[in-house]
Amino acid sequence: MTHKILFVEDDAELAGLMQGFLARHDLEVVIEPRGDTAHAALEREKPDLLLLDIMLPGKDGLTLCREIRPEFAGPIVILTSLDSDINQILGLELGANDYVLKTTPPAVLAARLRAQLRQHDHRAGTPEPDSSQLLVFGQLRIDARSREVQLGGERITLSTTDFDLLWQLASHAGEVQDRDTLLRVMRGLSYDGMDRSIDIAVSRLRKKLGDDPTAPSRIKTVRNKGYLFSPAGW
Repeated sequence: MTHKILFVEDDAELAGLMQGFLARHDLEVVIEPRGDTAHAALEREKPDLLLLDIMLPGKDGLTLCREIRPEFAGPIVILTSLDSDINQILGLELGANDYVLKTTPPAVLAARLRAQLRQHDHRAGTPEPDSSQLLVFGQLRIDARSREVQLGGERITLSTTDFDLLWQLASHAGEVQDRDTLLRVMRGLSYDGMDRSIDIAVSRLRKKLGDDPTAPSRIKTVRNKGYLFSPAGW
């Protein structure tokens, strides 16, 4: 099955090389060279995945990620030369599913893109959840049918990745979930001992769900093991 990727990148040589390489992996790449025309390209091409550079003419990739995330259900991957923890954290906070450096070998990038697409296809192909896929813990309500989260009657806005992470934790309430399991749920990848995206995502969930970051009682850290969703903390 061929998937379509919209690659927003102003380096024509790099974009062309990537287009040719990914085509050999059944990934059709459409190139858009400007950030300020990316919305129109998204509407026109209807891609399965959005691949974004950060430094773009017209509008930067982080701004695009923030603006596009609420309206685009597919994976968003940032591909950049900016090797910075701050940029990585910001990109993931703004709704990106992955943050990849341009120095990453093309074969590894292709594997990560395909992993994101498999995760998305799995979610999209999952049959309509039945009523058993409604989780309620005190004032917290998680509805897999509508992918909505409410806390104290107030709707909490979560990205697709963050919802999947919360659902994995909450559907195994009272059980420790290790980072490898959670990373596979979020990104389809194994934990390498260095990836911080799970910790960043859990921190983001805690903030949105009103959990005390200094002494969390709702999503607890279990040292050297992973995270535990407390059913009694809501």
